[in-house]
Amino acid sequence: MTFGEGIGGAAGAAAADAGAAIGSIGDAVSGESGPAAQAEEELHPAWSGMGVRLVSSTEGEFLVRETRYPLSHRHGAHRLDEWHGVQEAMSAFGAGDDSGYRNALFLDLETTGLGVGAGNVPFMVGLAYVQDDRFVVEQMLIRHPAEERAMIGYLSAMLPTFTHLVTYNGRTFDWPVLHNRFILHGHRAFKWEPVHIDLLHPSRSVWRNTLASCKLSRVEEDRLGISREDDVPGSLAPAIYFQYLADGDPEPLRGVFAHNETDMLSLASLAIRFGHFLAGGVGTRVAMPEEAEELLRTGLWLERMGKAELAEPLYARFAEHPRPSYRSLCLLAERDKKCGNWSRAVLLWQKAVRTSGDAVLPDYEAHIELAMYYEHKTKELERALQLAEQAFELAAGRRAGLRARGKRPGELDLIRKRIDRLRLKRSKG
Repeated sequence: MTFGEGIGGAAGAAAADAGAAIGSIGDAVSGESGPAAQAEEELHPAWSGMGVRLVSSTEGEFLVRETRYPLSHRHGAHRLDEWHGVQEAMSAFGAGDDSGYRNALFLDLETTGLGVGAGNVPFMVGLAYVQDDRFVVEQMLIRHPAEERAMIGYLSAMLPTFTHLVTYNGRTFDWPVLHNRFILHGHRAFKWEPVHIDLLHPSRSVWRNTLASCKLSRVEEDRLGISREDDVPGSLAPAIYFQYLADGDPEPLRGVFAHNETDMLSLASLAIRFGHFLAGGVGTRVAMPEEAEELLRTGLWLERMGKAELAEPLYARFAEHPRPSYRSLCLLAERDKKCGNWSRAVLLWQKAVRTSGDAVLPDYEAHIELAMYYEHKTKELERALQLAEQAFELAAGRRAGLRARGKRPGELDLIRKRIDRLRLKRSKG
């Protein structure tokens, strides 16, 4: 069973209608010849050597560049054939079973702007999928806006042959932009409802507090071992395309092709990484997180994905970590409180109380939680009162330090009422 096995029918036919594959980068297969080579002769000489071919239909023309990688190709920390072992686990994203993940399409656009309105044109559409024993990266380029209609027509026939869509920020950008283009070009009846996996969201869930940002370029460098050399930043792609429209020189677009191709490979590598997470591969197939925050966030994400049994070892490792943050201690303690795991929740709150004084503006959430626990669970009123009084002092100092930007004005009153109640209970024995 291969990653993408089974797409060779309709999807393969759509690709075959566009012509034979050419082009080679890195480990990609090279040296193919045939109809594509003849089509290339019809192009302007400036396109020579870019590995593009001309696709013609009744709706017009556009360019396609196709690169094929063997599944043994390694992109950063992962080989493409690692998908074999994680397909079943990926059903946690909502597919119901693993069969569709053999028919997954990766998508990434290069556009003329940042919005999703009608003025933002996807001048390059990057797709990737597996056909037979090759990972195929197919990149469509329009040489001017009039060619978009032909490209959209090609996509309207190709996309429905896939059952799963993998993107990075595709829910709010790539897919809405592309869907709007279908409507704009008269494909109002076009309907495609794949299982959409937007990898931005799990990336934020796991790494939002441990990486400088969750941009794909940062995630791939810091977590996937991918280093881009001489890369054209995606932010420059629109300017390069507009320059091409102005002077007709396609040479700078070579860098945009390379950037988009790397994005497609990185999407596959990142999907494999999350597949390993869901398949129980943390600590075996992928390294165990070293930072306390990442341990916790990985566990919380796995639990939300229905993999609580995989999350628990990460929680246990987090609880023993020598350098957890105050916020993360309270976060796991709150989770344990809801689950009834009071023993670990108390240990975490106690650890948070001990570390609260290290902050410039100490927090007191753990003090209040412990005070409630001792008051209502173990009836240790003296310990509860001591913690409440400490919380009041911290809240007063925090409010003074933050001035009007601190906690709600009534927060001190609530703590004072707790203290008064505890003193009354104590006086009654």
